[in-house]
Amino acid sequence: MSQQITITKQALSELFKAFINPADVISDDETLKPYECDALSMYCEMPMLVVLPETVEQVQKVMRICHQYAVPVVARGAGTSLCAGAMPHPDGVILSLAKFAEIIDIDKASRTARVQPGVRNLAISEAAADYGLYYGPDPSSQIACTIGGNVAENSGGVHCLKYGLTVHNILKVEMVTVEGDLITIGSDGLDSCGMDLLAVITGSEGLLGVVTEITVKLLPTPEKAQVVMVAFDSVQNAGDAVGGIIANGIIPAGLEMMDSHAIIAAEGFAKAGYPVDAKALLLCELDGTVEEVDEQIRQSVELFKSFGATTIRMSQSEAERALLWKGRKSAFPAVGRISPDYYCMDGTIPRGQLAHVLTEIDNMSAQYNLRVANVFHAGDGNLHPLILFDANQAGEFEKTETFGGKILELCIDVGGTITGEHGVGIEKLRQMPIQFNDQELLQFHGIKDSFDPLGTLNPGKGVPILKHCQEYRALEKQGGAQTGAHHHG
Repeated sequence: MSQQITITKQALSELFKAFINPADVISDDETLKPYECDALSMYCEMPMLVVLPETVEQVQKVMRICHQYAVPVVARGAGTSLCAGAMPHPDGVILSLAKFAEIIDIDKASRTARVQPGVRNLAISEAAADYGLYYGPDPSSQIACTIGGNVAENSGGVHCLKYGLTVHNILKVEMVTVEGDLITIGSDGLDSCGMDLLAVITGSEGLLGVVTEITVKLLPTPEKAQVVMVAFDSVQNAGDAVGGIIANGIIPAGLEMMDSHAIIAAEGFAKAGYPVDAKALLLCELDGTVEEVDEQIRQSVELFKSFGATTIRMSQSEAERALLWKGRKSAFPAVGRISPDYYCMDGTIPRGQLAHVLTEIDNMSAQYNLRVANVFHAGDGNLHPLILFDANQAGEFEKTETFGGKILELCIDVGGTITGEHGVGIEKLRQMPIQFNDQELLQFHGIKDSFDPLGTLNPGKGVPILKHCQEYRALEKQGGAQTGAHHHG
C-alpha cells in the first residue's frame, strides 16, 4: 500500500455505526475470534473490525470509508475457503456478506437466477427444483459454501467435467469497486461486447472488488441420472480407466476417484457400500435421456471391465445414487475419523498423468512418513490429496506444508497447475513464482493495480510481491518456505 492508515479502530467503528446496526459492527476480541481464519484453520490472524452490512448502499459506504483511510478490506462469505483466502488483515476490516442471502428471482424462460452472494450453493438448486432446473457447479462444501465465494475461487465440483466451472455458469455480476462505485460486469445475454471482464472477476479471490449480486445459468434437470461404482485392485488401472472413458467419447456428468485410505474413511462414515479392500474406486455418473444413459452405461461397463475392474455396481434408485455420492462428498470430514488433522491440497494435472502422479505422491508419503488420502475430480484432473498429520506434534505441520508444496511442484512438472478450485490465497504464494515467471507476475500485478491502485483489497493474497519471488524460489528448492502467516500450534 502506498499510504499509511490514518484512522483508529475506535474512530472507524463509530463511522460504520452511523449507518450499520451497531450490533453488526464487531470490535471485541471474543466476537472477532470466529473470523480469524477460513477452513484452512492452520493460518490465522485477528481482524481489526468485522462489519455485516445488509444493503448494497451500506457496502458502498464501507468501501468509500476504507478507501479514504487506506484501510485493508477482506470480503468474506461462509468462510469455507481452503487457501486462507479469507484470512483477515490485522489492520483491516472483514466485510461479511452473510446477510446477503436472498434469491432475488428465478426466470424459468431464460433459465437464470439472480442471487445475492451469501446464498448457499445448494440453496439455488433447491429453489430451482420447482421449475425443473438446477445449478451445475457443486463443490463438496455446497451445503455450506456461498455463491459469492464460488465466484471468488471459480469453484467446480463433481459435475464440472460435463457442465463446467463457475466461470462457465454465470452471466453477470454486480460489484462494488474499491472506491465504492457499483458496476455491472457481463449481461443477461449469452455474450457481451468488449473484453471478457467477467472471466477476470471470476477466480480473482476478492482482489478486484466486492461482488453483491450474481446472475447464474440454470440447467434442466436430466431425465435420468445413474451412477456406476467401480473398484480396482490398482491405482494404475483406475487412472487408465479414466482416460479410457473420455477417449471413447463418453463425457460423464461426474467422474470421481478415491484411493484406499479415502475409501475406508468414507465408508466408515457414510456406509455407502464401498468395497474397503479396493485400492481405488471410481464413481462415474451418466445423465441425459433414458436411452442415452442406458447406452452409455452399457458402454462404460464394458470399458471398465477391459481395464480390470474388480467390482461394478450401478445405482438402482435415486436414494442409492445419493448414497453413493454421500460417501464421496463427505470424504473430507470422514478422513477426520482416521487422523487428528489433515491438510487438503488442490492441484490440477493432465488426465494422462493420474497414475504417475499418484505413484509419486505415494513415494513422497513414504519419504515424509505422512499418510495421504487421495480424493479428486478424476475427469478433469483436479487432485485433492489429504495429508494426514498431528498438529500436536512439534514441527509436523511444517513438514506437512513442505510435503504439500512438493505435490504442487509435481503438478507443475507434469504440465498442470497449482490450483483447480481452492485458489491461491496465502497458502500457495510460495508456488506462484515456480509456475509463473516475473513478466507473467507483473501482468497479474497490472490487473490488480488497475482495479485497486492502493492495494487495499485482500492484500497479501493471490499474487506474491515480486521482491519476494526469488526468495520463494530459493526456499522451495531447499525444501519449503514459511508464508509468514500465524500458525496454530
